[in-house]
Amino acid sequence: MKIASRVREVADFLVEQGAKVEGISLPHTEHGLAVYYIITPAEVSANLARFDGVRYGFRADAGDIEQLYSKSRGKGFGEEPKRRIILGTFALSSGYADQYYLKAARARTLVVKDFEEAFKKVDIILTPTTPTTAFKVGEKSDPLSMYASDIFTIPANLAGLSGLSVPAGLVNGLPVGAQLIGPKFSEELLFRIGEVIEGEEWS
Repeated sequence: MKIASRVREVADFLVEQGAKVEGISLPHTEHGLAVYYIITPAEVSANLARFDGVRYGFRADAGDIEQLYSKSRGKGFGEEPKRRIILGTFALSSGYADQYYLKAARARTLVVKDFEEAFKKVDIILTPTTPTTAFKVGEKSDPLSMYASDIFTIPANLAGLSGLSVPAGLVNGLPVGAQLIGPKFSEELLFRIGEVIEGEEWS
């Protein structure tokens, strides 16, 4: 709640600078996290398939071609890329592509349409960057809690929009960010508004 209060403070500050604030609805962005973590691992799986130790990427010593593929990919990728490759391969596998990937792609279209409707009313959307304050390195060890930290930034990525996170002071002694989302190619406006926010001394 304190993060939400800080973002409202940022909105009030922008009003003082001459902006107008209007509430909007993005009903399908609640599915953004699930959609993103189906589509992105599928793309990762497809794109990283070329890194087999023969044509691209790290090459491990091996006795035959199967060992070469296995060892090169096993040693050449970290835990998170491996996790996403496995998830993506599953989402694209026979019998599951329609159930997961194609449904996620349709949901992504709805997220895009939500933003298109919103930008008919407003120039920029203001949200928190993350649902929590910054956490210590290693404090969140399970992947799901880490993925949940992306809940506010993912919808803009799915829709291919411009986004900017700016510092908005401290909450309980830890830094928080305010996110500005704009239509495609709105970077100049985002930078101008971001500069105004950064110029304020937040407590």
